Amino acid sequence: MGEKRLKLIDLKRLSGLSDNTIRRIYYDTADSVSYNAINQICKVLDCSVGELFEYIPD
Repeated sequence: MGEKRLKLIDLKRLSGLSDNTIRRIYYDTADSVSYNAINQICKVLDCSVGELFEYIPD
């Protein structure tokens, strides 16, 4: 979101996702993320899933 200069509220408005969903993803407190949420965020940010998430082994 930094590269696009979007605020969380802008992402909410453009994606149609709930405030809670966006905040849980942004602050890394989500236990799971739906395919729909990932898809909507990728559409808004014009990016791939790999650009959103990074795998870090336990």
